[in-house]
Amino acid sequence: MEASGDLFRRNGYTGTGLKQIATVAGAPFGSIYHFFPGGKEHLGAEVIRWSGAMYLRLFETIMDTAPDVLTGVHDFFAGAAETLRETGYADACPIAAVALEVASTNEPLRQVTAEVFGSWIDAGTERLVGSGLSRETGRMLMISMLAGLEGAFVLSRALRSTEPVEVAGATAVASVREALGRVQRDAAPTRSSEEIR
Repeated sequence: MEASGDLFRRNGYTGTGLKQIATVAGAPFGSIYHFFPGGKEHLGAEVIRWSGAMYLRLFETIMDTAPDVLTGVHDFFAGAAETLRETGYADACPIAAVALEVASTNEPLRQVTAEVFGSWIDAGTERLVGSGLSRETGRMLMISMLAGLEGAFVLSRALRSTEPVEVAGATAVASVREALGRVQRDAAPTRSSEEIR
């Protein structure tokens, strides 16, 4: 799974062959069909699910260790930028890489990528709701953050710069800060005209 995920991230789904996966994984070629009788599509679906769960755990860990939600959002984007730098801009998101390739040509894999993205949106929404935001606002912000991150990955890989991820992260933090500020202002007791006098 890990070898397949790495190859999908670097080469894309169509650019990765089963023999290449077996070689990198150090496994006999026949073992792929033993464990994944549906061939490459079956393997691809399982890799997408496995990678999606792994990245969700990473997000949850970063948010759990942050002192507040704003720091968590900042740290998540900062970690993504650092990973890009450390891997020479080769490692981004395997789910997005596959989704871009197959969204119009392979309905089963499109559905699996949608499943994973949906689980990320739901988990992030819950996290933002836990910080005091409404479900509607939390979901809107989470979709915006995810769209910003995935788009920033594309730009960063093309430009060989982490600036797009850093800008996306700063924008996400500012959006969450603004939303939290609105909640605090709305919750503040209003003073009557008598009290003001």
